[in-house]
Amino acid sequence: MSTRIRRGSATGKALILAALLTVAVPGGAYAKAVDVTVVTPGATMGPATPFTGVSSHADCTDGLVSGGGADQAIGSDEMSNGNHVLGMAPSADGATEYTEVPGTVGTDATHWMAFGGSGSRSSGAFSTTPYAICLRSNLIRHTQVVMNKAQGPSVGLSSKLVTATCPVGTVLIGGGARTTPADVGSLKPIASFPTFADAAHHFGSIAAGDGERDPDSWTAVGGIGGGRGADNMTYAYAICSTDGIDLKHVATTVRFTEVDGPNTASTGETATTGCSREDGRLVSGGAAISGGNVTTTDFGKATSGGPHLNGSFPSDAAGTPVGDGGADPSHWTAATHSGGSPSPGSYSDVWALCLDVKHGHKR
Repeated sequence: MSTRIRRGSATGKALILAALLTVAVPGGAYAKAVDVTVVTPGATMGPATPFTGVSSHADCTDGLVSGGGADQAIGSDEMSNGNHVLGMAPSADGATEYTEVPGTVGTDATHWMAFGGSGSRSSGAFSTTPYAICLRSNLIRHTQVVMNKAQGPSVGLSSKLVTATCPVGTVLIGGGARTTPADVGSLKPIASFPTFADAAHHFGSIAAGDGERDPDSWTAVGGIGGGRGADNMTYAYAICSTDGIDLKHVATTVRFTEVDGPNTASTGETATTGCSREDGRLVSGGAAISGGNVTTTDFGKATSGGPHLNGSFPSDAAGTPVGDGGADPSHWTAATHSGGSPSPGSYSDVWALCLDVKHGHKR
């Protein structure tokens, strides 16, 4: 298609100048293709009684949810051992969950839900704060949520891994994890991370490593301590673009960090990683408490039953959560806890997923 430009027209001159600038600066047409904002309503108190859960939600009024997280206040006494993340997942309306038939369960989600749970101990100091990552992009205008689920873990000191995979021809931009029910006090998600549906990553059992490009799947791992439950379920969510986008100009990069601990009883640990300017914009993140080496071997839980997540959220480089309205966050932090027993051999893992639509590549 051509555009006729009248000689001497001011509008014509402006169009020519804009065209020259676009040619002169490679990728210039995509310079503002991604904007990211953090939305959080603050803390929801609870759960204040044992073996219960609480939910809260953050809502994107501008843009679509590309990912999100949760941060929990646990207090400072021995009751802090009982609070854990129960889930972090996209939602159609901020109140209902995608839990029915696996597959593509929703489109253009604008809400994020965070769930907190209590074990045999609870406190009035417990609270859960949700964080939604709101994405605006002139290339990724629509999204779809893919859910997968599996029964379990149902046997004490075990785990259950489940992976959701984006359709071919789409881009993974985020994901989440959830376990139910809340009244099995030692049941909780212990991992939520980007991965690949390929043999090299054992089809989701090995997490994406630092610097890996274009993961297509999201894995959730449910863990359990001494409790049991025949109805226990673990859910994984992948947030994907729709098909038909120009993949030549879209690339994602994973950033990953693993740190030792927590190893002693009633202690916590944090791990933080982030996107560089060359990586693009942070659009989501993940977290785990594990037995280590999660990017080179199949995911393994810590040997103790108590280790759990207390947070997975957008942050600054020091691990401080980003406040409501924070624009273009660059880091992600995982907060982990050992529970009430020693947990030797535990590791804290964190992932950032970075989206670049300026210097993309052909897949």
